[in-house]
Amino acid sequence: MRLLLLNANTSDFVTQRVASTARAVAAPGTEILPVTGNFGARVIATRTELAIANHACVDLLAEHAEGCDAVVIAVSYDVALLAAREMLEIPVVGITEAALLSASMLGTRIGIVMFGPRVLPLYQELAASYGLGARIAGWRAVDNDAPYAAGDQSEVDRLTVAAANDLVARDGCEVVVLAGAVMAGVPARLQAQVPVPLVEGVSCGVLQAELLHRLKPMKAKTGSLAALPARESVGLSDALVKRLSPSD
Repeated sequence: MRLLLLNANTSDFVTQRVASTARAVAAPGTEILPVTGNFGARVIATRTELAIANHACVDLLAEHAEGCDAVVIAVSYDVALLAAREMLEIPVVGITEAALLSASMLGTRIGIVMFGPRVLPLYQELAASYGLGARIAGWRAVDNDAPYAAGDQSEVDRLTVAAANDLVARDGCEVVVLAGAVMAGVPARLQAQVPVPLVEGVSCGVLQAELLHRLKPMKAKTGSLAALPARESVGLSDALVKRLSPSD
């Protein structure tokens, strides 16, 4: 199986972190192909940066998805997820949806720990769009940028554990999602300090993509995720124009 691991921001550090975790959890024989956005923000943390990342994501899909068996969009906000499912005939998984769905099978009350208070509405809107808002019992925003660069993670680990334990104690959460691609692999490091399961999206996403590939689902022939109609476009990358242009 060949799995496209797509990071639509422009941080190679994030791409390498998620790729390392993906390879650690993937089944033997699964090849991980990591790619990074060609333009846009280093870290996506505003609505404008998210809008730019949507374009970057479909560009990367058009350029790299050929020959792959599934895609994991390794961006916190599941950038262009539905567009990707419309564009492609292979399964596409978003890491936040994957983490929330996995958490739903581990506890009745989900807690979310994220990084930066400004992004809270983005996560809340995303969870609501999946119909999972009612399952989330509490939210905590950690105001620390350390996960986005190499170096000492001890302080952000302390803050993350404190936030997770606060969700358990004050909100009755039975499972906690550590949101964001930079949380790839972190639950294993912190789990002993939290009394409920910790999950993150990259590990969940890779395993769910492998599951969907094995199920061999058909591409929808009708509805909003059916194959794209032939339509002319201008001003786009060659790969995206080829994907959207009428066939000869």
